[in-house]
Amino acid sequence: ASSLIMATASQRTHLVARLMSPLVLLVSLSFADEVLALQPARGPVGPNSARTPAAASTPMASASLSVETPSAAAAPFDMEAFDKAVMNTYGRFKLAISHGEGCSLFDTEGKRYLDFAAGIATCTLGHADERLASAVSAQMRKVNHVSNLFYIPQQGELARRLLETNNLDRAFFCNSGAEANEAAIKLARKYAHDKRGVKKPVIITAVNSFHGRTLATITATGQPKYQAGFGPLVPGFEYVPYNDVAALEETVRKFTGPKLPFGLGEEGELAAIMMEPLQGEGGIRPGSTEFFEAARRLCDETGALLMVDEVQTGVCRTGSFWAHQKLGVEVDVLTSAKALGGGVPIGAMMCKTSCDVFTPGTHATTFGGNPLACAAGNAVLDAIEEDKLLENVNARGEQLQAGLRKLQETMPLITDVRGWGLIVGFELAPESGITAAALCGEVLKKGLMTVPAGPSVLRMVPPLVVSEAEISEALSIVEVALRELVVASK
Repeated sequence: ASSLIMATASQRTHLVARLMSPLVLLVSLSFADEVLALQPARGPVGPNSARTPAAASTPMASASLSVETPSAAAAPFDMEAFDKAVMNTYGRFKLAISHGEGCSLFDTEGKRYLDFAAGIATCTLGHADERLASAVSAQMRKVNHVSNLFYIPQQGELARRLLETNNLDRAFFCNSGAEANEAAIKLARKYAHDKRGVKKPVIITAVNSFHGRTLATITATGQPKYQAGFGPLVPGFEYVPYNDVAALEETVRKFTGPKLPFGLGEEGELAAIMMEPLQGEGGIRPGSTEFFEAARRLCDETGALLMVDEVQTGVCRTGSFWAHQKLGVEVDVLTSAKALGGGVPIGAMMCKTSCDVFTPGTHATTFGGNPLACAAGNAVLDAIEEDKLLENVNARGEQLQAGLRKLQETMPLITDVRGWGLIVGFELAPESGITAAALCGEVLKKGLMTVPAGPSVLRMVPPLVVSEAEISEALSIVEVALRELVVASK
């Protein structure tokens, strides 16, 4: 802290970036339940992983801060002391991150990792991006937080810029994806109560969806493993198989049929349909145009709201600014987080004016939309525009999928390659005996960070600044790891 106070402006920018890197990785290593028991040993560095940070350049290499490798004399990180003080809610790998640069992270022992987890689709600009660090540190020197009881210019600017990218009219800022989805759920219920006189609002979500870890959002999540032990759950949610138009229509009819007198037999009335345009935790499964067109039609017929959860897919991750734009549908409510702040916590819920039923006192947040978080959000949008990152996402996404499909030709244990832009997953045949968690651990030994998306799908979500060379390096590591696992399984 004393070093930060006494440093020059440029030095403070550097120090802030260094201090933030371990916090970013804490999210990056919060993998799915499949890796909870996995504790890989250290292994050899993968192909090209001995490169220096400068050699591991990205399209934005000139925009990255210069970072130094910690001195060999520095005290080793004490994992035991950490575990005594911090709750055991994550299956952490036995490594601690010291710093990062671009698409590379370095542990406290100096080993480099190519980061294709990106804090779980969060570090839009990679690590130690100079523009993001400068924007955050400059804002910190002015004012980092004030109450939403006052106007916050940075918040208004970020809202305006986000709304220019979609068909929505108003924004509410919060701190995370779960909070953004909570806001959407509350908005849908209040709209149904106030505008349509609905007494028992019902929201339809999908099987294998994921919407967050709060009580309402784990109920919205169509996966029992996330709900176990937290009952009674929040009432008013129903689930349908993803991309199943007939099941969606049948469930909507269940909650829009004729009502009996005195509320007899009334199970509830449809308030909203809430879907991910591409299921992330559900296995990197893109939505179908037919399914989302049906959802739009059913909402129009019933007066319900169509809401999309773009916490993981939004802000250019899929090759469109918003993933639902690939499906050609207009939505009433959209939620965002993760990539929006490039690693600085921020979330947003946006809606049309027609369903903006929140009034002073009906919904609020202490930290949401504060000057610091919104400075980060605006810096991310600046970089997306300046570097034409959508072009890079599409080019590198095509390269990644093409490389995985080529690998699939010689390795039939890869049964499918799917995704949009730079959210890509490949599925492993169950009969291979190789799980996504096992492969995740194996590539980590070789210097590549990835994230499972269910028991059999390995997810690759690098920063949006990833280079052609880094995609090739990642593909090489995956190939070597898979071949070694196949040999070991025989």
